[in-house]
Parts: sequence; structure tokens; C-alpha cells
Amino acid sequence: MRRMRRSDRQMQETDALCLLHTAEYGVLSMAGSKGDPYGVPLNFCVIGNGIYFHCAPEGHKIDHLTLVPKVSLCVVGRTEVLPSKFSTRYESVIVFGGITEVFEGEKRLALEGLVRKYAADYLEDGLIYVATSHAKTRVFRISMDTVTGKARD
Repeated sequence: MRRMRRSDRQMQETDALCLLHTAEYGVLSMAGSKGDPYGVPLNFCVIGNGIYFHCAPEGHKIDHLTLVPKVSLCVVGRTEVLPSKFSTRYESVIVFGGITEVFEGEKRLALEGLVRKYAADYLEDGLIYVATSHAKTRVFRISMDTVTGKARD
């Protein structure tokens, strides 16, 4: 892995993980069998050392994931354009890792994690929804092989 060019802007690992836990969405980047790139925004949750997301049973994303099971996920926190400095204040995290489809208990745990993150005020209804609808979705885990954060104050 290449070293960060502006290492003075590298976030502490705890800060990078905090941003990863709180970010609303990320952009998942993948490559297809012929190297064709594909990036897609998605909701996700972090549980332990895994990043989980759900998706439809088939589609362009599934095609890419099954062909090349390595991805990166980029999340961006707060940003502010600084016109007088010709720069931007920002915080972001990039994760590189392998991707695996999960099933049964781990799948349910991930779906419940998504409900807790995005619909905490509707937890009871969300858990019922997970129990009745989990068979209609696929769930994947991204291993956090490398996590780097960068920020400019």
C-alpha cells in the first residue's frame, strides 16, 4: 500500500474509525472482470471489524462483487470550501478490503445493525421488518484490511 503523501493530514486511527461509524453513506468502488470500474453510494453499518451493507438479490453491483471480491469504501464527513485559501476543510476515510456474502445469524445481525443506525426511533418496527423480509435481500461484509483517514482543519 502506498504511503499517504500528506502524512501531516493523516487522522488518528480512532478518529478514522469514529467517522466510519457515524458517516451516513459511503461510495463502494469495485472492478469488473475486464477492469471496468464501478462506484455506487450505499448505506452501511460497522459491526466489529466488518462493514455491512444490503442490496437486491441481483444487479450490476452483484456482478462486480462476485467477479472481483476486493473493494474500497470511501466516506466523507464534514466539508467546507475555503475560497480565500483555494482549499477545502474536510475529513474522509478510505477502507480497502475483501468482500464476502453473509448468511443466517450474521446476516440478521447486520440488518439489525442497519436498522439501529438509520431508524433507531423505529427500532421495534424495524426488527419486525428484518424478521419478515430478510430473505428478500443479500448482505455483504467488507473486511477492514486497511483503514486510512485524512483531514484538513
